[in-house]
Amino acid sequence: MLNPDLKTIIIMGVSGSGKSVVGSLLTAKLDGVFEDGDDFHPASNKAKMSAGTPLNDEDRWPWYAKLRQRIEDMRHLTPIYVLACSALKPEYRDKLRAHDHAETLKFVLLEGTQELIATRLAGRKGHFMPPSLLTSQLATLDPTPDVLRVSIDQTPEEIVNDIIQRLEKA
Repeated sequence: MLNPDLKTIIIMGVSGSGKSVVGSLLTAKLDGVFEDGDDFHPASNKAKMSAGTPLNDEDRWPWYAKLRQRIEDMRHLTPIYVLACSALKPEYRDKLRAHDHAETLKFVLLEGTQELIATRLAGRKGHFMPPSLLTSQLATLDPTPDVLRVSIDQTPEEIVNDIIQRLEKA
């Protein structure tokens, strides 16, 4: 059983790691609400990434502020909120966490090899994030000990079960 204080789960990782698929499946099992953080990017951020240019922190701060506000808003609308967001650096996770206690908000990192993720990205159509930015995302990724790390080298259903088991123990 999950800790009843847990209100928000952030599924994090680089583009192509499966955040949206896993987040949707996890939410269905937990009877909550799922949203993809990418949907909250302004058009200027999406255009920049589509052109193959990584975002800088100035591009990200308003987006993270919007995501944090969404986390707070969802606390009144659903017992559990699952958000897909890359959250690659500790300071980005700090913006999302704000004043929340560790029991209230958990980060789950979906991780895999560069080859596996590159293969997934190559097969993805119509996404604004080009495969060329994978290397910069992997270089930016800085997991901290508070992040639950889950391998993506398994089926989405197995990943979800792994996440639930780890959250029950956390």
